[in-house]
Amino acid sequence: MRIFVTAGNTQTPIDRVRCITNIFTGRTGAVIALEAYRRGHHVTLATSHPEVVDQSQLDPALWRCLPYRTFDDLAKLMSQEIGQQRPDAVIHCAAVSDYEATGVFAPAPTTHFDADNLGWYDTNESPALIDRSAGKIKSDEPELWLRLVRAPKLVDKIRAEWGFRKLLVKFKLEVGATEEELLAIAEKSRQQSAADWMVANTLEGAAEWALLGNERGYQKVPRAELAGALLDVLSPS
Repeated sequence: MRIFVTAGNTQTPIDRVRCITNIFTGRTGAVIALEAYRRGHHVTLATSHPEVVDQSQLDPALWRCLPYRTFDDLAKLMSQEIGQQRPDAVIHCAAVSDYEATGVFAPAPTTHFDADNLGWYDTNESPALIDRSAGKIKSDEPELWLRLVRAPKLVDKIRAEWGFRKLLVKFKLEVGATEEELLAIAEKSRQQSAADWMVANTLEGAAEWALLGNERGYQKVPRAELAGALLDVLSPS
């Protein structure tokens, strides 16, 4: 099989030197990609952390690693690899930013934010914000406000926009959910993206287990066995 794996985190630039991101390192996706390679599949790994894989001994005939940094970088890679290369399976493990930064603002000199009442007021006229966007935002303002807007869901582009019709695996992470709640969330999310398989876990239990399944049912898999279990259902012997 030709398998395309996404792994790692995306950066959301605030200016040319600063960004917001998340805590994920891409190790789970890398382990899955290496297990697929070990089984003889042709693997392409798109990751924000290529350093987690020692690629020096990997056969370039079976292995490719495509680094990325930002949301836009990953979106471009996925469009090319899924929309044009047409792999046999896509394992979308990357922790993609949910929001994009669209501006950085400072309150005007007479404008203030009332933290108790959660509202703006101005001592002279209507509250106003001043655009402070720059290549490197100055650090002389007492406070800055970052505007975030919803980013498109890349996993939902896989079927609808890029026309991929083969095997798709989606990942879902929740915080503070019970196992029963996670199961319901996972299956709803799988259906939303028309994925064939779902891998779901909680932040609290991420190092120990994950749920793997689809509409036919889910199994609780020890984390150390996840890569093998996933490859077993994608390419049963």
